[in-house]
Amino acid sequence: MSRFLTFVLQERLLVGLAILGVVIGGLMVSPFSSSEEESFLPHFPIAADAIPDLGENQQIVFTAWPGNSPRDVEDQITYPLTVALLGVPGVKTIRSNSIFGFSSVYIIFEEDIDFYWSRSRILEKLNSLPNDMLPSDVKPALGPDATGLGQVFWYTLEAEGFDLDELRATQDWTVRYALAAVNGVSEVASIGGFEREYTVEVDPDALHAYDVDLKQVQEAVRGANMETGA
Repeated sequence: MSRFLTFVLQERLLVGLAILGVVIGGLMVSPFSSSEEESFLPHFPIAADAIPDLGENQQIVFTAWPGNSPRDVEDQITYPLTVALLGVPGVKTIRSNSIFGFSSVYIIFEEDIDFYWSRSRILEKLNSLPNDMLPSDVKPALGPDATGLGQVFWYTLEAEGFDLDELRATQDWTVRYALAAVNGVSEVASIGGFEREYTVEVDPDALHAYDVDLKQVQEAVRGANMETGA
């Protein structure tokens, strides 16, 4: 330390020039400087995130299986998917979570694996799964190409005279699509409100009286919602 201080005191001109060079270099690569037209220095701004993504290099596979317990989801979806995805090149480890009617599989890759290359490998693996590996009504889906730290904006939708059902419908069918079309937006996630749904309430006595079983009711409802040509 004494030699360093002696050098700084004896070579003040050299040290001053070095400090000046560092300052000028910082101004040239600063992401927050003024426009090039107003600056007398060439500008090469570096990329800067308001919230740097310090998370692991991971992809998420979501699978919905409504109405099934966490144990069934774990045994019939999460575990088979975890075993199958272990063979994807570059996988470091896999973590999973099973809740009521929903499965999440987190595939963590090595740091040198390209983000979009890993997504393509996972999609290839999901498309090549055996047909009898998962329940017939289950379809795994790859999560969006963004992490939790990529969440940049929260907003609320408010309007007088609208109930929670109408607000959620406006969000899902109007606002969400408009924001998803913005350049750089990966996903728009909706939270809250009442999701609109249609429920068919079956009368067991009427089924018995007309000798109709539940499967016939399901086929009738499904057929009534089908579109056919003239």
